[in-house]
Amino acid sequence: MSHNHQEHISPPPFNWTEWYASIGGRKIEIPEVNAYLRKIYDDQYLRFDGPINPVKKTFKNPAEASAVIKSKAMEFGADLVGICEIEPSDIYQGKEIHEKYAIAVAQRMLWSEFQVVPSYDSAIECLRVYYTLGETVIALAAFIRSLGYSCKVEHPIGDSDLLHIPIGLKAGFGELGRHGSIINPSLGPLFRMGSVVTSIEFECDTPIDAGIAEFCDNCKACRLYCPANAIPDHRSPEAGKDHLGNDRYKVDTGKCFPYFGNHYYCSACLPVCVYNHKEWAKDFTGKPTNLFPTVVFEDAPIPSDQVELSLRHEYPRVNRGAEIIVPRKNSINNHTKK
Repeated sequence: MSHNHQEHISPPPFNWTEWYASIGGRKIEIPEVNAYLRKIYDDQYLRFDGPINPVKKTFKNPAEASAVIKSKAMEFGADLVGICEIEPSDIYQGKEIHEKYAIAVAQRMLWSEFQVVPSYDSAIECLRVYYTLGETVIALAAFIRSLGYSCKVEHPIGDSDLLHIPIGLKAGFGELGRHGSIINPSLGPLFRMGSVVTSIEFECDTPIDAGIAEFCDNCKACRLYCPANAIPDHRSPEAGKDHLGNDRYKVDTGKCFPYFGNHYYCSACLPVCVYNHKEWAKDFTGKPTNLFPTVVFEDAPIPSDQVELSLRHEYPRVNRGAEIIVPRKNSINNHTKK
C-alpha cells in the first residue's frame, strides 16, 4: 500500500535550513542542547532500521494487535499512545508512506523546567524529550520487527514524513489549541509527539471532543503571553478545518520563528496554557514549582517572510503593526508554590 502526497491539502516539510537562514543563522548555543542533537543525529538516526523476524506473529484480531503494541509503547516510556490510519493529508509534500497505520506516541515534558520561559532550562527540556521519546519510538520499532513486521520510525524532532499533529488528533490525543499544539485533557499541551508506521492490522482510536476547542475560544492566555505576538484572536476559515469541523487557529510563523530562533526556542505558549492547569502542571519529583510561569518578554525581532512559499506552509500575518497587549517586560509571578 502506498500513500502519495497531495499538494493541495498537505504542506511541504518544515525547512529548518531556510528558516534559520532567513533570520541570519542559528543564534542559540547551549552545550546540553548540542549534546542531545549529536546523540539524536549521530546515534539514534543510525538505529531506525534493523532485521525483521522471518516468523510473523499472528494476532487473534486487530484489537489484540492494538493492545499488545500500546502496552509495549507505555513500557518503553510513552505517556500517551494511540493508533490511526494514515491519510494523504497526513503526509508532507514530496514524501511517501507505504504503511497503513501510524502508532502515535507522546511523552510529557517536565513542568519544573518551564518555570521561566523562554529560558536555558526550557530549551534543554525540549531537546531532552526529543531524545528520550526518540528512544521510545526506536524501541517500539525494534519490537514490531521482532514480531515479523516491517515498520518505519517517525522521529519526534520533526525530520519526518508525517505531520505529527494531525496524526495525534486522529489518535485521540486531544484537541487543537489556539497556539497550534494539541491540548490533552490530562497532560495539557506540555508534551512532544513521535510515531512508528506499520501495516499490522489494528483497531484504531478515534478523535475526541472534550470541550477544549470551546475553552480555547474563550481563553486567550497563549495569545496574551506570546512574546512574538504571533497567535491570532480569531480562527482562520482559510486554514482549513480541525477534526471537529472547526475553523483552525493558525500562528503567524513569520513572527513566531524569529523569536523562537533567537530566544531559547521560546515555547512560552505551552506552559501559559491554563486548560485543566492544576492537573497537568505537576512533576511528582518533589521540586517546588509555581502554577504559572514567569514569561520573559524581549523586543521581538522583525518578522521574517523570506522563505519561498514552495518551501513552507502559508500562514496569516497576525497583528502586524499592532501593539503588544502585554507590557514588554517580565510577567510578575505571585502564585503560591505547590
